[in-house]
Amino acid sequence: MEKHEINGPVHPSSSGSNGHNVRSPAHQPNFNSRAVQEALEHLASVDLSELFNEAKTEYCRATRDLRRCGRYVKYVLNSCGHASLCAECCQRCDLCPICRIPLASGNNRLQLCLFDECIDAGLISRRYGDIFQNKEDRDDQINADVQRLNSFFDVSLENNLVSLVCHYVTDICMDETAVSSDAITALLLDEKVVKDWVKRKFKNITTELQQIYYLKVGETEKSLCLLHKYSAYLASLSSILEVLESSFKGRPLAQLHDLHHLQESILKTKQHLEIIMWCIRHQFLEHVRSRHANFTSWHNLVRERKSAATARAWPDVVDRSADSTRQDGSLFIEDALANLDIEQACDQELGEESYFAFLLKDSSSFSRSKIEGLRGCYPFESLQAAVDILFLCGSSDLVVAKQAIFVYYLFDRHWSRPEEEWRDIVDDFATSFGINRHSLLESFIFCLLDDHTDEALQESFQLLPEISGPTTHPKIARVLLERQNPEVAHMVLRWSGRDDGSQLVSLSEAVTVVWVKVECRLLTEAFTYQRMLCTKVREKNFKYGPSEDGQCRCWMDWTEILVSELCCLCIRRNLVDRIIELPWNSDEEKYIHKCLLDCATDDPSSANGSLLLVFYLQDAL
Repeated sequence: MEKHEINGPVHPSSSGSNGHNVRSPAHQPNFNSRAVQEALEHLASVDLSELFNEAKTEYCRATRDLRRCGRYVKYVLNSCGHASLCAECCQRCDLCPICRIPLASGNNRLQLCLFDECIDAGLISRRYGDIFQNKEDRDDQINADVQRLNSFFDVSLENNLVSLVCHYVTDICMDETAVSSDAITALLLDEKVVKDWVKRKFKNITTELQQIYYLKVGETEKSLCLLHKYSAYLASLSSILEVLESSFKGRPLAQLHDLHHLQESILKTKQHLEIIMWCIRHQFLEHVRSRHANFTSWHNLVRERKSAATARAWPDVVDRSADSTRQDGSLFIEDALANLDIEQACDQELGEESYFAFLLKDSSSFSRSKIEGLRGCYPFESLQAAVDILFLCGSSDLVVAKQAIFVYYLFDRHWSRPEEEWRDIVDDFATSFGINRHSLLESFIFCLLDDHTDEALQESFQLLPEISGPTTHPKIARVLLERQNPEVAHMVLRWSGRDDGSQLVSLSEAVTVVWVKVECRLLTEAFTYQRMLCTKVREKNFKYGPSEDGQCRCWMDWTEILVSELCCLCIRRNLVDRIIELPWNSDEEKYIHKCLLDCATDDPSSANGSLLLVFYLQDAL
């Protein structure tokens, strides 16, 4: 297969090229040759303060027949370093036309300019260099010199010399003393030149990636080495942008926004590319059988899971605001996709220039996810759709969460099949992306708990002891409770260390703990837990003021919700006679009174009215 290179040696001009140039093997430089090694050494060691001078196109300043020679200059004078004479005029002149310093004697008068040295070594296209030797191409001098500077950046990027570009930004572009009245030099000193080069380079890379992504699965394997190279290029461009962002601090917000958007696009394209390479190595799982007959059956199964979760869900007593987006009975996968904020991120990206939208190989899946919302995202129609939706949308900072969702998808696709068919695939993904066993099992347990079958639930019981600890997801205990396994839920809470009231948790987590303890008939523990937690919240309110997280206003809200939930659940479980014996304080008693009175009013034939009377008498004595 032909070996692709971005811009090199054929470099596109900003006006006449489409930026899709491909270098054939015949034009590949011989990196073992002395010329190539010396050219790269010259570039790596060049004084950055002279790099922009090396980029400027120079024409011979010698006088011929009362006119300047004007030929393209390929050499610099050893005596002074100026590129002021062509090779022919150098033989008949004794002084540099610029500084009037005498030329060196003998044959040691000249040495190749860095740009032409790179051309002779094959690092830059000779056709590209010949453009500037034609007088009719000299009108756009600024554009030409910018392209020559960009060519140095291209060679640096392709030969692991990206630090040269970073230092050019910090040492030259950010140097306030580096100024010039010459328009061309002033432009070459501006960091905007580097930003525009990064943007153009990135667009060229995505164009090449698009061509590879649209190949058939069997053909893409031949491009893996090339994809690894593009991944390295993207990492280098990202590091350059980090340096540029530091130089743009204090500039107008629009400039920083443009840089940030470009950085986000590069990072997401790189993350997407890395997953695509993994998929290519495994032939997009075409030879790994799914446990689902087809997409339709998988989609229907997810709908059944959602229906089962909604039917068994306990009410959310914490957040009942009108604008709440929380849904009772949501699946783990729904919560995960919601946390990625896919819809909002995609809307924002489509509203401005998107550098990678055309990388979406399966646009129909992407459209479905936007039309149907988060419910339309899962299950993904294919492995390609999963990669595109997850890794080309949302923030690049959430790459770990995206990988966890992808692992969930792999487990959901295979787990009930014999392990020898698929386990190596999941383990290889974890190894390739540094996912530890705890995170791997966590994604598996989320998948099993979303599955509404008893088989999946029993499988999760075997794995829960391995992941339970301080970082255990708080929703696990609630789902186990909703699936009528309060004892297992209580063990998970105990392993997590959040069941004794020694540490503050969210109010919704606290409600779950109270529910679990009541369901396990641990009423004294439930009472002690809510008392300790409300005391901690009260102390925090007095010290720092009420919480501003929108979940609760003050410690009295905590007391009302936790005591009311404890009492109401005991009423439903016929445990009221036990709770009236507990030592409630005056703040808690009014909520006990209210719950008993409401229940007695709703059902006068129940014993709640009599128990309320007993509670009043106890309180009076």
